[in-house]
Amino acid sequence: MTHLWVRAEQRANEERVGLTPEGAADLIAAGIEVTVEDSAVRAIAIDGYRAAGCAIAPENAWPEAPRDAIVFGLKELPEDGTPLVHRHILFGHAYKGQPDGQILLKRFRAGGGTLYDLEYLVDEEGRRVAAFGYWAGFAGAAVALRCWAAQQAGGICPPVATHPSAQHLKEDLEDLLSATGKSRPEAIVIGALGRVGTGAADLCDAMGVATTRWDMAETANGGPFPEVLDHAIFLNCILARPGTPVFVPATARTAPRRLTVIGDIACDPTSDFSPIKVYDRTTTWDAPALRVHDAPPLDVTAIDNLPSMLPVESSEDYAAQLLPSLLQLGDLTSGVWGRAKADFDVHVREV
Repeated sequence: MTHLWVRAEQRANEERVGLTPEGAADLIAAGIEVTVEDSAVRAIAIDGYRAAGCAIAPENAWPEAPRDAIVFGLKELPEDGTPLVHRHILFGHAYKGQPDGQILLKRFRAGGGTLYDLEYLVDEEGRRVAAFGYWAGFAGAAVALRCWAAQQAGGICPPVATHPSAQHLKEDLEDLLSATGKSRPEAIVIGALGRVGTGAADLCDAMGVATTRWDMAETANGGPFPEVLDHAIFLNCILARPGTPVFVPATARTAPRRLTVIGDIACDPTSDFSPIKVYDRTTTWDAPALRVHDAPPLDVTAIDNLPSMLPVESSEDYAAQLLPSLLQLGDLTSGVWGRAKADFDVHVREV
């Protein structure tokens, strides 16, 4: 029998999970054994999984799981160097030359385990079967607006935290923006037709922020794009890749501009292909904004786990997208899982 072991997340500020109790019940009904680790932080309570018929294991017990279990989590494993003997489903961030990713692949090679990278679960046409993009855009736009509000008071964005719901986030942000006593800023979203851009634009609409929406057609000429500097907020929703044009050059720091906040929701500052050239590192929940110029201010926010700010909605959405693939775990040699294994085999040979 196929055995799925849902581990507790161990990264700070991570309350999401990739399987809901309802999804677990569907897996069990399909003949898949499901074990769920207890968790002190998971946004969805353990009682629902117990009621669904899951076995409950202690928090972080996955290293002792049966060797044939498939261990499922979202974010990275503890970086303790131990060989990985299980089959793991997670976001590995290991196939684009990332130093930590290379270490992870070496651990799999040493232990004989397998990585089924969630970023590389794709259908026959190469499209991802599940993504957190919408909620990354939604939360990323909210953080950018918080940065703008802090600037109006002469400060920089304070720490951010999780919200119990999207409605709570919107109400909190509405109070913050209203307290500035200023008219709402104007924003530009690049990548507006994708999942991330849709989420960012939806949040802006909810907050009464006039938004210019650009996608491939508007950026096809390769730039420069002075229009970006004519908006108070720029939300980048396009992943860095070869051929991506530069939206914000290094000269933007001192150029005449209305732009004061950049929300790099795609968040890939160390890439050679980054379209934003005024910063070089991600930001954090404790320090959401990086000030790259003082007068006039220019702040960049680039947090790499934005959907975690809305752990319930983002978990439920992602889990619903992923469930049809989890129901196919009985056959790891074809379909989504076979393609993911083929990607792993190529990259693990190269480390």
